[in-house]
Amino acid sequence: MKKASFYKKEDEGKVKCSLCSHRCLIKTGKRGICGVRENLEGDLYSLVYGKVVSEIPDPIEKKPLFHFLPGSITYSISTVGCNFKCKHCQNWQISQCPHLHNGEIIGNDRTPEEIISGALSSGAKSISYTYVEPTIFYEFAYDCARLAKQQGLKNCFVSNGFMTEEVIKELSKVLDAINIDLKAFTDKFYKEICGARLQPVLDSIENMYKAGVWVEVTTLLIPGLNDSKEELKAIAKFIYSVSPDIPWHVTAFYPTYKLLECPPTTAETLQMARDIGLEQGLKFVYEGNVPGSGGENTTCPECGALLIERMGFRILKNNLKAENNGPRGSCPKCGLKIPGVWGGGDVS
Repeated sequence: MKKASFYKKEDEGKVKCSLCSHRCLIKTGKRGICGVRENLEGDLYSLVYGKVVSEIPDPIEKKPLFHFLPGSITYSISTVGCNFKCKHCQNWQISQCPHLHNGEIIGNDRTPEEIISGALSSGAKSISYTYVEPTIFYEFAYDCARLAKQQGLKNCFVSNGFMTEEVIKELSKVLDAINIDLKAFTDKFYKEICGARLQPVLDSIENMYKAGVWVEVTTLLIPGLNDSKEELKAIAKFIYSVSPDIPWHVTAFYPTYKLLECPPTTAETLQMARDIGLEQGLKFVYEGNVPGSGGENTTCPECGALLIERMGFRILKNNLKAENNGPRGSCPKCGLKIPGVWGGGDVS
């Protein structure tokens, strides 16, 4: 256990957690919605500090991050717990573990130094805090991230975006990139499917972008729940209002966990979503979970030249041009500078 960050003592031994936008008021001996932060005699503690359940090198494209060190390896870590209860969670065995097993906290004991060593040994260029909402293991993630920066590694969050503005202010000092799930554009979906609210997620996308963190957005399209033309148009308009340079990943749903009755997303729906995003002015819209569709490729928004060709999580060709012997980042045909973080790990 480690004393938690972002909480305030209240009357009668209660604490108010301000790590995520649930802002749980927690009685002594009880835990927050995430299941991994507990009030012990008037102080809040993280129960998952260093309790790592997943630790593996991944392609950065798996996060998905397409404009951030393409072709590189990222070292993915996770603990148990989550502040959402998504009915379609792909990693429900670890995200809901404390709730499903009477509060049990599992994981292998790791120090930040051991995580950094593992990342460096794997040849990774970055560390990704992922698989569950990484905000819930903030203290461990932050300690790893600070040490990672000292060792020349970058830091990435794969997040539901429900952290508070206070957290973003501190986290952005060590965070280089984030992919935020914008799961839908209605409070109804967030309440019924995820047990959360929409507005804090929108705020996080905007605040992370303003803080200078590289932002990409993902929407998993679930047939009949969040894939109408009107809703997709609203999502695209919002992303555009923050920046047309933000990549939007529209990905295919496959039945899982508690949403087994919903059919898989069709290729036609993904293509429709991509078309809508481009029509609304977004420069980079990608189709996910359907390798070989062509919707995974990066093309120049100015001249249409093929810049990066992908197949699943693999880069087949990277045509981005280096400028003045520096990092890649410009179109070889028209010279347009392409938004992203391109240095290191590029595949020629």
